[in-house]
Amino acid sequence: MRSLSEIALTTRLTLFADREAFSQLVSKHQSALRRFFLHLTLGDQMLSDDLAQDTFIKAWTHIDQYSAKSTFQTWLFGIGYNTWYDHLRSRHLTDDIDEAFDIGYEQRDTALHLDMVKALSQLKPIERTCVTLQVIEDQKIEDIAKITQLNANTVKSHIARGKQKLAEYLKHNGYEQRSR
Repeated sequence: MRSLSEIALTTRLTLFADREAFSQLVSKHQSALRRFFLHLTLGDQMLSDDLAQDTFIKAWTHIDQYSAKSTFQTWLFGIGYNTWYDHLRSRHLTDDIDEAFDIGYEQRDTALHLDMVKALSQLKPIERTCVTLQVIEDQKIEDIAKITQLNANTVKSHIARGKQKLAEYLKHNGYEQRSR
């Protein structure tokens, strides 16, 4: 649900191209957008920051296309997803996951983090996107469908397959499923 302050900011932005309103929306959403890209890039901080910056530039230049049919964040993540996909396509990486995510990692805080990065790298890019949006960014299926421009049932399928692959990978690598 949109807050009154976000409605006011998006109204100022769309009607008056208000830079201050845009700046406030960037401040509000930049952490979530960068986190989204960090998961898609499997921890590549520089690439994530570049993609986030490109996304905000595209959002500013295409603000006239924001229609308030969804939240600003959903619209922004849609631009972000397209920016990510354009990045993959420009490097001919959409079909070769190993090549797309053969990233040299610096030291990480925990073994679990490394295992999760490796587990996420086992997913197809669209599965990783859908799982990341649902589990980490707490997006609803309908919003993920808008962001990815997929049918809601297709999104559900990608999430189910992605979660199954993650569970299998983690179980195979010594993580046991906890009973509730």
